[in-house]
Amino acid sequence: MAIITKITTQKKNTERFNVFMDYGKGEEFAFSVDSDVLIKFQLKKGMELDDFSFLEIQYQDDIRKAYNLAINYLARRMRSEREIRDYLSKKETDEPVIDEVIHKLTAQRYINDEEFALAYVRTQANTTDKGPDVIKLELKEKGIAEGIRIQALGEFSLEKQIEKAVKLSGKFLQKGAKEALKIQKQKLEQMLLRKGYSFEVIHIALDETEVDKADDEEIEAIRFQGEKADRKFSRYSGFEYKQKMKQTLYRKGFSMELIERFLAEKENS
Repeated sequence: MAIITKITTQKKNTERFNVFMDYGKGEEFAFSVDSDVLIKFQLKKGMELDDFSFLEIQYQDDIRKAYNLAINYLARRMRSEREIRDYLSKKETDEPVIDEVIHKLTAQRYINDEEFALAYVRTQANTTDKGPDVIKLELKEKGIAEGIRIQALGEFSLEKQIEKAVKLSGKFLQKGAKEALKIQKQKLEQMLLRKGYSFEVIHIALDETEVDKADDEEIEAIRFQGEKADRKFSRYSGFEYKQKMKQTLYRKGFSMELIERFLAEKENS
């Protein structure tokens, strides 16, 4: 048996206490504990501790330290259970201790994956350009179960998705890229897919967005691309020059009619 000889408050953290004990060779520092653990075990000077009691005190103190870490982590924003587990694991917390902390936080309703998922979907839908597919993937990465993900995404209505996709499409097309309309549409579709919107929403958004380009804009685009191609193939002439120009401009999305028009214009210039 060892006897507690002294308990002092830590200077840098008044919620923790240093416990000194005598193991038969004089007083020495033994361990530190949180104030809650100190009260729970009613630690005081003159108290005897056996090995079992010592291990139980240390275990409960580890739980308390991990709990405080989790609370501070939660203070920044809501977290999923997986996020809390991953965070505590990175802090080298033992799995049994993590389980105890998760149980306590769940009982106190500090973590609730259903509420977290709903809040996450609302925030992402209202403050970002992300579509539902990207949001769903992010929820999966945060450890949210499939059923909860599906239920939470119900907060992101089809009307809201279309509204955001139309807005994104309008911004994209306002850039006035000197490319063929066909290529612009392809790039727009790819952008919306990367953002996480479905083909259904993308097609509706394209129908509702002014994606037609005036003839003079399309002519300006082929002139821009054509001049670049001309510099590339300037060492060629005749049939070979025309074929390389046609192939290049066709791959860039321009119609053969417009290509022929450009080449005729180029030839007569």
